[in-house]
Amino acid sequence: MESTNITRITNPILPLDVFVPDAEAHVWLEAGGRIYLYGSFDLPGEKKYCSDVYHVYSSDDLIHWTDHGVSFSLAMTKDGWAKDLGALYAPDCAYRDGKYYLYYCVPDGRCGVAVSDSPAGPFEDVGPMEHVHGIDPAVLIDDDGQAWFYWGQFDAVRAAKLKDNMLEIDPETATRPLSVAEHEFHEGSSVKKIGGKYYYLYTDTHRHGGRATSLGYAVSDFPDRGFRYGGVVIDNFGCDPSTWNNHGSLCEFRGQWYVFYHRSTHGDVFSRHVCAEPVFFEDDGSIREVKMTSGEFAGGETIPACRSAELGGHVRIACDEASAYGCALTEIQNADRALYRSFRFDGETSFALTARTDKPCRAEIYLGGQYAGCVKLAPSAAFTEVRTALERPAYGLAEVELRFFGEDFTAAADALCFFR
Repeated sequence: MESTNITRITNPILPLDVFVPDAEAHVWLEAGGRIYLYGSFDLPGEKKYCSDVYHVYSSDDLIHWTDHGVSFSLAMTKDGWAKDLGALYAPDCAYRDGKYYLYYCVPDGRCGVAVSDSPAGPFEDVGPMEHVHGIDPAVLIDDDGQAWFYWGQFDAVRAAKLKDNMLEIDPETATRPLSVAEHEFHEGSSVKKIGGKYYYLYTDTHRHGGRATSLGYAVSDFPDRGFRYGGVVIDNFGCDPSTWNNHGSLCEFRGQWYVFYHRSTHGDVFSRHVCAEPVFFEDDGSIREVKMTSGEFAGGETIPACRSAELGGHVRIACDEASAYGCALTEIQNADRALYRSFRFDGETSFALTARTDKPCRAEIYLGGQYAGCVKLAPSAAFTEVRTALERPAYGLAEVELRFFGEDFTAAADALCFFR
């Protein structure tokens, strides 16, 4: 049975100029039941994974988010042990006995732990963890209070018990919970206990010739072994021409489960936006695969063009100083397309696109896969709104697709809107 508590999320969920991949989401009852996001922190346009700082974001509705500022950085590592390593990779956080424990990793494969009285930090570093080598740490605290630690890539993935101090693993308990051969495990461990079963979400390479764009899952009766492959939860293939990886988590918020994941931008594998989708469990405990969405928008609402769910061709989302939103669809060329899921229509009869182009071109509008109109764009150095009539009034919930055509042009799009 599907929940009636679904929040209509707008993707990306954070401001458009904020790039947080690898999001691990937690609801801390001790912090008033707010949901907190822990992730890496990309710098837009940078040609590398992650910066050297973390920010924590929190919300009480999945719509309005508070940036709590820098929660941890390489400069804050104890005695500067990692200050020159260049980046902080995917983190996780756990709570025990009034303390929040931040688990982080760095490019040389070491993982560390830092502690705070607040879920938002700042976190005070304890230092690197012994017997742990590999990226993407994750933590599960089981019903009996036992904390489990997960880390590593490929067949070097490991699970082990955390000692009561939450700072060390018990190396004698280490196992390999997943494998490349059986699960096509790539990286990005995240484990939750749901309905008495252990759900292991991870970066899955089953699709697209081994590309790591999917979040797959496996299920077990045990936290450290016996995981059976369940399938793909979400695939970010199509969010950007060069998207390569995905990493995220499952989290329950106000009775509804969500998958948090990221989408690449800027025509590269970096500059990743955090997004979220509601997920649903079948009666047998399997998770129904969901598609990337933009959000549910209404007619008359102006939508940033960069909120597209899928792209095709050369077009990509990138920062643009001339954009009203800081980001736009850029480098649009002939036969490129942008898909939006979804719009709720109530008799809208016209459409507007705010765009610029160096040569004449046109943007065709498709509603639910059916041709609905065409906007003709004249050369303009600035973003300019152009309106056109739809072939028929639009009603109900439908995907919107823009398809661009012309000869030897390069364009950018900033916003779209439907009108009655």
